[in-house]
Amino acid sequence: MYAQAILAAATWLTSSLVAAAASEQCEVSISKFLKVKTSNGLIEGHIAGDAPCVVEYLGIPYAKPPVGELRFASPQHCEGNQSYEAKNFGYDCPHSTFPYIKYPDFFDDSNRIIDYFAASANTTQSEDCLTLNIWSKATSRSNLAQKPVLVFFYGGKFTFGNTNTPFFYGTNFANAEDLVMVTVNYRTNIFGFPGADGLDTNLGMRDQRLAVEWVRDNIAVFGGDPSKIAISGQSAGGVSVDYWTYAYRDDPIISAAITHSGNVFSFPLPDPSLQQDNWETVVDYVGCGNATDTFKCMRNASWEDIKAAAATVKSGHSSSPLRTVPGFYPRADDTLVFTDYLERTDQGEFANVPILYGNTNNEAGFYAVTVYSSSVVPTQEQDDAFNLESFTCAVAKQVESRRRHGTPAWAFRYMGDWNNTRLYPTSGAYHGSDMHMLFGNSAAVSGLPTSEPQRELTKLMQRAWFVFLDNPRTGLCEFGWPEFDLNEKTLVRLGNDNKPEYELLYPSSYDEPCSNITLGSLG
Repeated sequence: MYAQAILAAATWLTSSLVAAAASEQCEVSISKFLKVKTSNGLIEGHIAGDAPCVVEYLGIPYAKPPVGELRFASPQHCEGNQSYEAKNFGYDCPHSTFPYIKYPDFFDDSNRIIDYFAASANTTQSEDCLTLNIWSKATSRSNLAQKPVLVFFYGGKFTFGNTNTPFFYGTNFANAEDLVMVTVNYRTNIFGFPGADGLDTNLGMRDQRLAVEWVRDNIAVFGGDPSKIAISGQSAGGVSVDYWTYAYRDDPIISAAITHSGNVFSFPLPDPSLQQDNWETVVDYVGCGNATDTFKCMRNASWEDIKAAAATVKSGHSSSPLRTVPGFYPRADDTLVFTDYLERTDQGEFANVPILYGNTNNEAGFYAVTVYSSSVVPTQEQDDAFNLESFTCAVAKQVESRRRHGTPAWAFRYMGDWNNTRLYPTSGAYHGSDMHMLFGNSAAVSGLPTSEPQRELTKLMQRAWFVFLDNPRTGLCEFGWPEFDLNEKTLVRLGNDNKPEYELLYPSSYDEPCSNITLGSLG
């Protein structure tokens, strides 16, 4: 007991000395942010390793663990008032990891990059996974709770994804710009999108909503302004953000939105009857097919067995060999997800919040790798069509519709192709490669150093995103990025020829073929 007391005292003294030393070089004292009072209770953060003025809070629960009776159910608010030491990431939500791929001409670091991107780096999984992570630098705006807040949702086809990956560590972004960075774990695959008749729908999206409500209610103690919360996501995370603007039209909470490489027109929804069939396949696999109460049986089954069963369900096909339809995916329920997005968009039935849409120049560069494991080798023509249908034209449709209905909207196209992000010689600016720039973690992801132009482009992008978050309606215009207009040079092209700069182009430079293109979600 005495030894434990000595150890605790030494730990407290060390932490206090580190905090005191950090405070001497920070804009304001960091001490008051190391322990903060939230609706969960007292949350204890710690100083981020490479950024002595940034406090990180990892693995904060924002909902009850979705286990037992809460498996396959809507998330529930946390209860209790306990202290929590937020020093480790929470568990990943259950998902099947990405296979090792021996793609032609892959570089040595390519599978490492993909493992970190696709939640396949051997991090621990558990159903008790509904947590979020916060990074915030101690500044004068922290004291006043005036910092804009960016809440980020990972992608992964709604079937995999995690926050415990250097791809999405928020330290660098929070250190570079005066914002609060938040990343959210939400349920995916069959646990987040079971698609079964009689169950709550789209549980992973309900997780996202509850997480943002938690942020709204608590972010002020971390220095954030609850009236300046923006949501952002990449791929399926971007689709989630776009879904949000329709589902919560009258109560969006958010002040702005950003979608990277995914919106409601990018990917098709599965047939509801097929989703029910997929659910029943898993039910039979785990031995619940003859149960009197199927849902009770499924809630008592091992989550590992359910995950293994879900992995046997094959993805469906669409009009493109690169655009597969996962077996467990959002289901149209006319509450959170709709079947008539084309009509709703044309009628302006979305939240009037400023929005930034974007995509990379060669999204297919990553998808070609994912389908290669199924012995699919798309042609260049198929790659080009996929890029147009699911990304270029999907973005063009959304930004023009927002502009037409008076909602401030911008569009960007990311072009960077760096030595430490490239997967193979012609991968280019593939799906997800812009995340290296926004979070500024490409060296940690790949193990290879960054170049000076790469670091400068990261600074430019982080500054632009901050300006948008801080003043969503006019900030980007003041930065030099005009609102989208089909007839003007308003498409922002970032990092062309790896130059750390942006250019303004006519949208038709890329979307001219779109009048003859069927959007990805409609094909």
